[in-house]
Amino acid sequence: MSALWLAIDTATDVASVAVGSAEHIAAVRSIHGARQHAAQIVSLIQQVLAVAKLRLGQITGIIVGDGPGSFTGLRIGWAAAKGIAHDGELPLVAIPSLLGAAHAAHGETAGPVVACFDALRGQVFGAMYEFAAGRVETLLPPGVFTLAELARPVLALGDGAERYRDEVVSWIGRPPVDLETLPPIAESLLRLTSYEGARRELDDTDTAEPEYGRPAEAQVKWEARYGRPLPNSSR
Repeated sequence: MSALWLAIDTATDVASVAVGSAEHIAAVRSIHGARQHAAQIVSLIQQVLAVAKLRLGQITGIIVGDGPGSFTGLRIGWAAAKGIAHDGELPLVAIPSLLGAAHAAHGETAGPVVACFDALRGQVFGAMYEFAAGRVETLLPPGVFTLAELARPVLALGDGAERYRDEVVSWIGRPPVDLETLPPIAESLLRLTSYEGARRELDDTDTAEPEYGRPAEAQVKWEARYGRPLPNSSR
């Protein structure tokens, strides 16, 4: 039997879970609304397993969306992924959520694809990728940018690109792709398990952390007030 992966992504307002392999998606489900993530993520996992007629004990590995994105959302998804991996002594790997979104949108597009999640403060969480048969090249790794700092792609997507729709249209001559029109990111995470250069292995599930992109707002305020780094922070 080929490896069965459970993929979880909670980096955006749309949380998604999928189960299967790169070659076969057995089931995928998503929920909309960031406030639903904490309450619904366990139920979403149970739904996907039920649809696929699988038990958690049949899963051979966990994939988690690596962000960057919503600080709270990422913590919820990672807590679920780490808990399942730890309890089942399963391998845990991370794939950038931005890469998952770019993969969902790229289709037959030849050339650079930019994925952007809204980071507020006039910035986006962004990354640029180019896809070829069985591999992905990271042209610009995930980070926090203004739109002007991103190179000109052939395709842009995500709520960050939607926020600056006019600028995107002036770049590439077509509007950005809305995330909600695409397959859920968790499905792309499964597809990407076979891509060279897509994932990072997480050896210690207890200490592993996502790529938040930047500190949480509460951390920024604490550090500004006390003039020193927050102990045990996400930096």
